[in-house]
Amino acid sequence: MLKIDIPERETIELQHAVIDINGTLAVDGVAIAGIAERLDELSEQLTIHLITAGTHNHLQELERDLGFRLNIAHRSEEKLRYVRDLGPSRVVAIGNGANDTTMLRLAALGIAVMGEEGVSIRALQAADVIVSSPHHAIDLLLKPKRLIATLRG
Repeated sequence: MLKIDIPERETIELQHAVIDINGTLAVDGVAIAGIAERLDELSEQLTIHLITAGTHNHLQELERDLGFRLNIAHRSEEKLRYVRDLGPSRVVAIGNGANDTTMLRLAALGIAVMGEEGVSIRALQAADVIVSSPHHAIDLLLKPKRLIATLRG
């Protein structure tokens, strides 16, 4: 569990990280260098849930390279339901696409990643924080004082 006390906001107690794959942790279906190690480090505090529509059909390679089982979700509603089933108040969601919008908005903490594939304007509007890489997104959780500095009231 990761407990983050944000001044002039609520304390959040996260148990799950729900993370989009394509455009967020991978580019063109290939995992971004160094991201597997960060996920492994984050998994010491949170249960990692990786979600993909499998756009690039590299599911087995991604599963092997990232070190976590992949969950298939083709539509925004499926990602929303996934977060809802885990309990939104315990979830951080990380994504970049229009189909990530609902999970970013519903989760206790939504982080939009503006990487090589860009980021949907709807995802930007739904997120609490916007970062320039998945490394930075995970680092906000590994070093929560960065997150506190950004979100304090």
